[in-house]
Amino acid sequence: MKPVMIFFGVICTLSMAVPSYAKDSADGMEHMMMHQHMMGENTDSRTSLHLSPQVKQHQLANMRSHLEAVRNIVGLIAEGKFDEASNIAHDKLGLTPEMKKMCNMFGNDDFKKLGLAFHQSADELGDVLKKGNVQASLNALHTTMNSCVQCHATFRQ
Repeated sequence: MKPVMIFFGVICTLSMAVPSYAKDSADGMEHMMMHQHMMGENTDSRTSLHLSPQVKQHQLANMRSHLEAVRNIVGLIAEGKFDEASNIAHDKLGLTPEMKKMCNMFGNDDFKKLGLAFHQSADELGDVLKKGNVQASLNALHTTMNSCVQCHATFRQ
């Protein structure tokens, strides 16, 4: 019964936290969607990274892996398993030498900066998760997710 109570507590916390954060994230996506609508449905004004088909597929797989890691982190927060969530944040999302190398191989400096900022924020998330504080963990996760939203609103494959 305890995991259910923890999950209920996380949902209650989210319901209080989301309204204040939802506007931040929604503004960027709303702006992007409105701009695309004004430009025509098939027009994507985001900056293209001009990736080869192989690099594009690798990058898409990498982003799906990041999304899975975020999903797992949310689930582990709900279960009160902060150490496991922290390990995922550091190992799967953090600025590992491999991720740093990958970010630095892209030719667009703004994309590199956003990628590095995302991975650094994930390491900060991992550090916050170690403390076991639900509210602080959700705030740190929000910061990490803002990097995702900003990047997807700015760039396309």
